[in-house]
Amino acid sequence: MESQKANATAATSSVPTKHEFSVDMTCEACANTVTHILNKLGGVQFDIDLPNKKVCITSEHSVDTLLETLGKTGKAVSYLGPK
Repeated sequence: MESQKANATAATSSVPTKHEFSVDMTCEACANTVTHILNKLGGVQFDIDLPNKKVCITSEHSVDTLLETLGKTGKAVSYLGPK
């Protein structure tokens, strides 16, 4: 029974999760930079809401990995929570 629980946990940990981030984007070039960085990471689906300065990412990557990746844009980034 223990091994079944472990297998179930392992299976659910690799399920893509949708996360919302605030990214200090002010223009289309900022959004393009975010797009480039996330495409380079791979394994993500995302929507950029430029007017509200938000990025929703569906991925198996950890929040820390996504924060680190978005931080490479040079923009202020914060995690808003699961979407």
